[in-house]
Amino acid sequence: MTRTRVNEIDLLRFLAALSVVFFHYAYRGPAGGFSAMPYPLLAPVAEYGFLGVELFFMISGFVVLMTAAASARLRDFCISRVVRLYPAFWTCCTLTFLASVALAVPRNVTFVQYVVNLTMVADLFRVPLLEGAYWSLLVEIRFYALVAALLIIGKIHQAQRYLAMWLLACIALELLAPFAGTWIPASALHVVRTLLIFDYAAYFIAGATCFLIWREGPAVSRVTLLAASWALAIYQSGVIVRKVRAENAMSTLNDGVVIGILTLFFLVMALIALGRTGSIARYRWPLVGAISYPLYLLHQNIGYLVFNRLYPTVNAHLLFWGMIAAVLGAAYGVHVLVERRFAARMKTYLTGALASRARAPQNM
Repeated sequence: MTRTRVNEIDLLRFLAALSVVFFHYAYRGPAGGFSAMPYPLLAPVAEYGFLGVELFFMISGFVVLMTAAASARLRDFCISRVVRLYPAFWTCCTLTFLASVALAVPRNVTFVQYVVNLTMVADLFRVPLLEGAYWSLLVEIRFYALVAALLIIGKIHQAQRYLAMWLLACIALELLAPFAGTWIPASALHVVRTLLIFDYAAYFIAGATCFLIWREGPAVSRVTLLAASWALAIYQSGVIVRKVRAENAMSTLNDGVVIGILTLFFLVMALIALGRTGSIARYRWPLVGAISYPLYLLHQNIGYLVFNRLYPTVNAHLLFWGMIAAVLGAAYGVHVLVERRFAARMKTYLTGALASRARAPQNM
């Protein structure tokens, strides 16, 4: 493999984030009663934008395993994840809190809620999230924990074997689901499902497998693993559709379209892994990739607050597209003013601090 950076991943990450923005602004906000401004022009298409999160999980599988395989040390891996996630998160969390205090009527957030949210795991403390999109971060952290476990036991370079075991375990859980509460305690099954990220494992496994194909080539075992993860994702997609329909009786979500979109994700990731993306691979997309994370973190509640304040006084089209431009600009600002300035310093500080701590017993 001659390339050391997968340019297409940056573009894919941005498209995933943008699809989630459209989902919230054009569909989820008005359909769920969070936004007073309907946008029927895009609603039927935007309804499928939530699947961008599944694409995010596939990208994470690819990128996180790449990072772990390159570092091969738990300390380096943990530092890379903290530096990647927290500076932008703390900034976006603060901006969302301030916007909620200034614009929400009545005020719907507290300072304690804000402080707990800064941990990124507010769900563990049963504290409401400041931003609905934060739910996926805890899912990501659980995946990081599984990768970290491979680093701890020194098996990161045997990741394919453990990915296969993970997938087989999820398939077994799917088969055992009908017996929950009978001869299998439902609580025990729930714990195992949570640890194995059962609902989204297929996407992480697929992304990680695509990285292995990208690095080592399309061996039969890896192609089989990718195909099996696709099959599990498609099988479980029915649950996604039923859940969305249960939340909104007016949903027009179509099972076939969902399957088609998910299949497209797998095909695109496979093409990237095989180096078959043509001229797209030669272009660098670092900026759109860089702003994707702050865009995902910032857009939802701030957008709803602005829509609720300004609609219908301001034209819906102007408000909708103006808000998209605004959150894109804000995401760029967070990247330039926070991530570029402080991420490297934070990495240097954490690396030095942990290295000093590791040497301390030898100097005593």
